[in-house]
Amino acid sequence: MTAIEEMASRAKAAAAVLRTVSPALRADALNRMAGKLADCREAVLAANAEDMKEAANLSASFRKRLCVDDKVFQYMTRRLREAAELPDPVGRVLEERVMPSGLKVRRVSVPIGVIAMIYEARPNVTTDAAAVALKSGNAVILKGGSESLRTNLVLADAMRSAVREAGLPEDCVQIIPTADRAAVAELLKQDKYIDLIIPRGGKSLIRAIAEGTRIPVLKHYDGICHQYVAADADPEMAVKVVVNSKCQNIAVCNALETLLVDSALSDETLRKIASALRENGVEIRGCERFRARIPDCVPATAEDWDTEYLDKILSVRIVDGIGEAMKHIAEHGSGHTDGIITQSDDLAAEFIANVDSASVLVNASTRLSGGGDYGMGAVVGISTDRLHARGPVGPAELCTYKWVAIGTGQLRS
Repeated sequence: MTAIEEMASRAKAAAAVLRTVSPALRADALNRMAGKLADCREAVLAANAEDMKEAANLSASFRKRLCVDDKVFQYMTRRLREAAELPDPVGRVLEERVMPSGLKVRRVSVPIGVIAMIYEARPNVTTDAAAVALKSGNAVILKGGSESLRTNLVLADAMRSAVREAGLPEDCVQIIPTADRAAVAELLKQDKYIDLIIPRGGKSLIRAIAEGTRIPVLKHYDGICHQYVAADADPEMAVKVVVNSKCQNIAVCNALETLLVDSALSDETLRKIASALRENGVEIRGCERFRARIPDCVPATAEDWDTEYLDKILSVRIVDGIGEAMKHIAEHGSGHTDGIITQSDDLAAEFIANVDSASVLVNASTRLSGGGDYGMGAVVGISTDRLHARGPVGPAELCTYKWVAIGTGQLRS
């Protein structure tokens, strides 16, 4: 048995125990994890400083995702405590009925089992994944990127210690302690023990994992997110929502990548939007019609409409009404997050009904399509799949269900 197979086997055994423990015990373990992290804060920051030093030649956006400063550290401990306080997703009766025969039937939420998380850069995924998995009664195997290995090892050691002190199997949280890519290939073979893989990273990583395993994969490839500014949009709101959608954090999957502006908007409104974006250092790549009204934009190419920049670049297209906006989203969107800015309830309802994305927002920043802003707490990613979960993936989304039938001797006639 290889080392990875042995880890997976231990995770399966730990998952069997987690299925039977009380919500209070899992919540206690999560609070202890937050406490252990706080105790080793200096060790986490020191390890991350070493990781950052090694990543000196990588891109600024990558280094931003890798960095653990005081704000990120507080976020990690807070998310663990928030997960402890969330309603428990395990054991919920989703539906129940009594059949004419007297057979009592109910559908009950249960953990999926063993989750493998494969991700790049972000050390906060290490704690988020552990929080969401433990809250939902799942064991988790973590495989972070090589660039964050030092940080992740310190985090994992602290969390495993907390889990052990809470009286749970420490193998319900495991991390692969090597940067060797062969470990990922071995992990993808463990369909006997692992029930679900969640990759979090670039398109090439996610596609390689999905194509290299028989284990179900929860994924999203792109975050090509849109805002449509309707003809009746409040100009001040439009400027604020567009700028926040694009600029609050450019390196995340729910950042705005394409802006669709209605042709009936005034030149003044278009100038205000363009000026605010430029003040934030955003390069505007406009269609021919937009450049005719707002000069000094880079000409947009056909490829721009299908590009997730993760950078200070925004493609802008003028459209003739909501129908053309929705057609553009259907042809070029990734099904992640798309929004409309309008004062019309009818336009908002039409957009909601016709835009087939995991998150559809009205008069709000695309950056809100995440776990915290949806009241879900920590999440392990955002899925654009249709099965099994869609949108932010929190504790409830890491549960499946089973049918329970209770009889008094009923037989099939």
